[in-house]
Amino acid sequence: MTQPTDIRRTALELAATGLPVLPLRHGKRPFYNCPQCTGSACGGRPHMKAAGPCHCPRPCHAWAAATTDPAVLTSPAWEGAWRQAVAVAYHPAGAGLTVLDLDNPTAITWARQTLPATRTVPTTRGEHWIYRGTMPSANRVRPGVDIKSRAVYARWLGTGTGALTDLPSAVRALAVKEETTPARGGVVSSLHERATWDRTVATGCQHTERYVRSGLERGLAKVRNHTTSGAGSQAFGVASFLAAQHAQCPGPCGLEALGWQIVAAAVSVGVPEPYARRAVANGLHTGPRTAS
Repeated sequence: MTQPTDIRRTALELAATGLPVLPLRHGKRPFYNCPQCTGSACGGRPHMKAAGPCHCPRPCHAWAAATTDPAVLTSPAWEGAWRQAVAVAYHPAGAGLTVLDLDNPTAITWARQTLPATRTVPTTRGEHWIYRGTMPSANRVRPGVDIKSRAVYARWLGTGTGALTDLPSAVRALAVKEETTPARGGVVSSLHERATWDRTVATGCQHTERYVRSGLERGLAKVRNHTTSGAGSQAFGVASFLAAQHAQCPGPCGLEALGWQIVAAAVSVGVPEPYARRAVANGLHTGPRTAS
């Protein structure tokens, strides 16, 4: 076998640190699937979103082929790809990371004014901000901003500078795409009546009823104030904040009932119910981790 190229040597060094890697061809693209896997005819690799039987030894299926196994990276099946490779990519979520891809100076300025500082890596047109934690990936969450974490790859551009910080709720909220508020008078949703929060559904909550209700009302008011846009993202933030307040309670705290009241507030100002439910569910899930 030929000696590893500089690109493959870099890949092996990264893999040794726990970063799952793969080679990229020209255009920052992964290598094509082999004939047996074209069009996902093999069913996909077992660790892809749609699990399948593929155990192809070649670097097929883009991000799903990323690995930390030096035996795979130096195998004859990967040799041809390394000879043609122009760069190394990695699977961020495979290393417990999220990459905020800031594609222009305006996006960088927004991030510096809005988000906590973290490890930063210069790119051709902007910067990668790398956070500790994983989330769904999403493109164009705002002008010039992409999120790369699960089920994607990111190009390796160096170690960067600065200390890693935990993935903030503000970045998670970006992945919840804000939908257009329908015109006034339109049918927004068929939201059915749900139980509202009271002490009977919060038998394990350590907070007083007044504390919970006042916090909820402040949050609902914030959601209702977004009558033209942003109500969905605000609903996510309110749900995350309220869930964090109950992170240390023995439970149950009736968070589901709190969540449905936040959903109802978002729907009342034009947010489609399915989107409102997703935003609130994500917020309730994120809140306890934010508090820890």
